[in-house]
Amino acid sequence: MRRLKLAVLNLLRNRRRSLLTVAIVAIVVMALMTSGGFGLYTYKSLKEGAARSQGHLVFTQPGYFNSDEEYPLQNGLENADELRKRLLTDSQVKAVQPRIYLNGLISNGDKSTIFLGQGILPSEFRVKGPFLNMTEGGILSKNEDPTDPQIMLAKDLARNLNVKTGDYITLMSTTVDGALNALDFKVQGIFGTGVPDMDKRQVYLSINSAQFILDSEKVSTMHLYGYELEDTEVLKARLAEQAPELEITTWEDRAFFYQGVKSLYDRIFGLMGVIMAMVIFVSLFNTLAMSVTERTREIGTLSALGTSRAELLLGFVLEALVLSLVGAIVGILLAAAVSMGLMVFEVTMPPPPGKTESYPLVVYFSMNLAWMISLTVAAICVLSSFMAARKGVNKPITEALVHV
Repeated sequence: MRRLKLAVLNLLRNRRRSLLTVAIVAIVVMALMTSGGFGLYTYKSLKEGAARSQGHLVFTQPGYFNSDEEYPLQNGLENADELRKRLLTDSQVKAVQPRIYLNGLISNGDKSTIFLGQGILPSEFRVKGPFLNMTEGGILSKNEDPTDPQIMLAKDLARNLNVKTGDYITLMSTTVDGALNALDFKVQGIFGTGVPDMDKRQVYLSINSAQFILDSEKVSTMHLYGYELEDTEVLKARLAEQAPELEITTWEDRAFFYQGVKSLYDRIFGLMGVIMAMVIFVSLFNTLAMSVTERTREIGTLSALGTSRAELLLGFVLEALVLSLVGAIVGILLAAAVSMGLMVFEVTMPPPPGKTESYPLVVYFSMNLAWMISLTVAAICVLSSFMAARKGVNKPITEALVHV
């Protein structure tokens, strides 16, 4: 405690310089905390979005994602209902959603264009949550009349066809036998995905309607939703025993956008961290080097009185640690204020590349991140103080005593 008190008193000799150093450390810590918090929020959002879109696990025929189909549902799953019931018996499974992917032509009677469709169960919207921005109408009804099937259209596709909810359109596609099949649908709802290319082509219809158009009882894929992302690998290993003939893919294997963004952000934040570390190092090195120069005669006097070089070095290291500790605490408090401020005052970010919808700016406050940054800053401070003080401490006593 005595040494720590001496370190604080030595720093108070030049308050302005010490405060400037503390301010630099605080600003760097706040910058790293806020940028890291934004990265954590982005990673979590992308992970949850990918898992919500694909499901925690995807069951397919082996090689489904690496091969092209010569005809619809060539690599589809048979006995889908039986597989779904079997998977739902596991207590860690929240939901199992079959999907059928199809494409073809959609027409309002006067105009036709290409569509990309998904045949789903109405419960898909409950399981995935609000992943669509409904601009008109509603989602598919679970009590759909088989004689009056429903469909949901993306907003740009609906505008292109000049249709609204309640209107009728026709879907045309080829069956598994290569014949042309068509079915009339009532527009139940119009939605936006936030992705321009999808808004021009995407449609949702029921599984039964999709199977009718394709003339098959198969489904393309089976998507399983668990309760926690962290349990995905354990769930995969356990369920692989129930369906050994199928290929099981995790959400992360299909989350190409998440992997790309994470790789990019890791490099950006890593480079930012290196630059900030250099700023702290140079700032502390300059502060302590000036302090050592000003106190050279004092160092010589202490050495003459029997103070060891290790004790002198320890004193300068403690001064650096005090500066880093105070700066880190102030920086963490500033980062917490920024995080809470963004919760109160909503700030939106511009749409990311490939999307049309903005999103709120959120910065997570993570104590684990705060500890990591604080320890890194402390290590940098110890290194800079050692390098700055080593030359002054190692000076001969006679030379230090006559230093001007």
